[in-house]
Amino acid sequence: MRPVKITPHYLKTAEASALVEMGDTVVLCTATVDNRAASHLRDTGLGWVTAEYGMLPRCSPQRIPRERTRLAGRSQEIQRLIGRALRSIFMMDKFGERTITIDCDVIQADGGTRTASITGGFVALALAVKQLQQANQAGPILLKDYLAAVSVGIVEGQPVLDLCYLEDAQAEVDMNVVMTGQGQIVEVQGTAEKAAFSREQMNSMLDLAQTGIQQLVEAQRALMDLNFTKE
Repeated sequence: MRPVKITPHYLKTAEASALVEMGDTVVLCTATVDNRAASHLRDTGLGWVTAEYGMLPRCSPQRIPRERTRLAGRSQEIQRLIGRALRSIFMMDKFGERTITIDCDVIQADGGTRTASITGGFVALALAVKQLQQANQAGPILLKDYLAAVSVGIVEGQPVLDLCYLEDAQAEVDMNVVMTGQGQIVEVQGTAEKAAFSREQMNSMLDLAQTGIQQLVEAQRALMDLNFTKE
């Protein structure tokens, strides 16, 4: 793992926020609570968690144009991944018809921006939930478990954890893994970039990812002690 640092309450203006640093990748995650239901969930009694993702123009060595009128396909795919991941540990049936939006803005990119967004996005979500609970605006248990994500891959024939941009560009296999604090798999995105890989290699990468995610969950746990459902 590259050095990991998570700074909670990074912004004063958001209900909750976290700055996550994984090596030279830096992502600012914020949570916004809206007391209105998502349009597709009106009159269902269910809450919703969604996410938006973007990269600042100079988060990379080459300027990235702002996505002013339409999101690029990559950004759409990543923010859907973040939203799916966060909803997997959120009890929407106990939240009421409200929406939490997690914004993930990449300040500096050096590989693993989507996985850092999930890890930091969970912290922002959990802090927002805690604030609502302290204000008696939410029930005592809304989260099922911790949640984190990390990249793994095969570089020069060897499994590698938490790939930086250079490692990612050279990888024969590139994989993103999302897991809960209990080690349950939420999502796996894996691609053979240069050559097919074996089941044994996949298992070794998943084991490596779980080791990294356990470290990330420990970093989250050091910031906040959460109560989870027993269901």
